[in-house]
Amino acid sequence: MKPAAYAVLNLDAVQHNLAVVRHYAPAAKVTAVIKANGYGHGLLRIAEAAKNVDGFAVARIEEAIQLREAGFQQRIVLLEGFSCAEELIAIAHYQLETVIHCVEQISLLEQCQATEKISVWLKLDSGMNRLGFKSTEFLSAHQRLKNCALLNPKINLMTHLANADDKNDAKTLAQIDLFKEVVSDLDGEWSIANSAGLLAWQESLTDWVRPGLMLYGISPFPEKTGAQLELKPVMSLYSKLIAVKQINPGETVGYSGSWVCEKPTRLGVVAIGYGDGYPRYAKTGTPVLVNGLRVPLVGRVSMDMITVDLNSQPEAKMGDSVTLWGMDLPVEEIALNSDTIPYTLVCGITQRVQIVENK
Repeated sequence: MKPAAYAVLNLDAVQHNLAVVRHYAPAAKVTAVIKANGYGHGLLRIAEAAKNVDGFAVARIEEAIQLREAGFQQRIVLLEGFSCAEELIAIAHYQLETVIHCVEQISLLEQCQATEKISVWLKLDSGMNRLGFKSTEFLSAHQRLKNCALLNPKINLMTHLANADDKNDAKTLAQIDLFKEVVSDLDGEWSIANSAGLLAWQESLTDWVRPGLMLYGISPFPEKTGAQLELKPVMSLYSKLIAVKQINPGETVGYSGSWVCEKPTRLGVVAIGYGDGYPRYAKTGTPVLVNGLRVPLVGRVSMDMITVDLNSQPEAKMGDSVTLWGMDLPVEEIALNSDTIPYTLVCGITQRVQIVENK
């Protein structure tokens, strides 16, 4: 019995997308960013699909430990680092690499009694203004780390690009230039480029690249889709029609009656809603595929259902297949129609959506 809402994962697409990464950054090592449960695709599932990469990056230590205990031996970087001694002990035990972004972390390193050596990435705040040391603080932080007996002697160096998805924004080059100016005399490996960086800013290509969104076949640029960048989507989201009915001019559909029928309309009800992760704020007119053909969403998205205008499909019936996003309907387009970004859609798939692997 096929579930009401399910997502099919084309895991072969991960390797295809990695090939695109290597095309743009042939000399770089690749850290696959698989935080947030593999961007909603499944942490271990994506790690296995990308197991030939040089390393993984996650946000939190629980994700890193899950990878280690599942047997993955690659370098694993904690992008948010650690915030207490207990996490630092675990980092040493599991041989994880951690980003260092504040003086409090350095103090914890200096006090730690772990016996295993730790590798770190010292982060420069080059303009994102989240994590990292300002340029005026960076060299002193680097010297303290060099003097820390717990650490492997090579201190790796990184920053994060704030506006790389805008190819016309001069801030990206300013960030790259600042990073290179600050770290030019220091040893260690460099990492700057995220997905947008490695696709659009050749100056950001250094020892390591950190592709995230593009691994899942999604464009980091608001004006493009993954397909336009030769990427293949990993996730396709499906449901089915559970009712087809006729409504008349003047009748309203859904909560608040926000959509008013202007002409006789065949209305389809689809078994998916924000309880499954479909965006609550998808606008009327957002495209949906019924039997592979586009129809517009009408009315408000509810917890379990959406409604679509089937006037262009007089043969559509209960049980017919519905695609919410995937190979033939870019998730980027759904995000644009919902005033959000694709990240929130794929990361927001809920537990009641059954995941089907298509290897």
